[in-house]
Amino acid sequence: MCGRYTLVKKADEVAKRFKVEVPSHYKPRYNAAPSQLLPVITADAPEGLSWFYWGLIPSWSKNKSISQKLINARAETVEEKASFRNALQQRRCLVPADGFFEWKPVSKKGKIPYRITLLKEQLFAFAGLWEEFEDDEGDMVHTFTILTTKANSTLQNIHERMPVILSPEAEALWMDKSAGPEDIRELLQPYHRDQTRFYTVSSLVNTATTDEPSVIAPAPAADQFGNYTLFN
Repeated sequence: MCGRYTLVKKADEVAKRFKVEVPSHYKPRYNAAPSQLLPVITADAPEGLSWFYWGLIPSWSKNKSISQKLINARAETVEEKASFRNALQQRRCLVPADGFFEWKPVSKKGKIPYRITLLKEQLFAFAGLWEEFEDDEGDMVHTFTILTTKANSTLQNIHERMPVILSPEAEALWMDKSAGPEDIRELLQPYHRDQTRFYTVSSLVNTATTDEPSVIAPAPAADQFGNYTLFN
């Protein structure tokens, strides 16, 4: 799964990479977490960033707490699930990022956090889906989820899953509303093994409210209890 990610690049870098307008309230995110308001790019508003809540809530759902369970959508079954089927056809989005976190189990309770990036820590986009619904006050609320697939061979030793990272060429097709299931299905693959890298970070990342540069700083391999380990 993908439960945390980063977007630490400056506004002008994001604007140049995705050819979008970036508003003044944009700020780097060192520990983006579910339920938070985060930037996405939709086909309905491709000229700029939109801020949606991470954790999909289908428009027909009466249970709004379901968002915590729908932060990810498995690429292998996304076409079959009622929660995602309509969004896959009509509401695909890009989720700008420059890294994500995963936790490697080292004991029954111990896990080591890793940050995973592309080789040069360049910007990229996750494949996302979005939804909207009207809340009790009559306001429109927008939510999103990130698609995941099996991990590439570089990352399999850390976790069996990874988010779907789109190549720059694939982003246009993913955002094309006329693209059918057979077209976009080919995009939902593990990212190239020789284009990803990883390093251990501190347990600061475990706390969702900790959103500062120290979260992404390289740190000796230690589990969430502070026990250092030789395994990495």
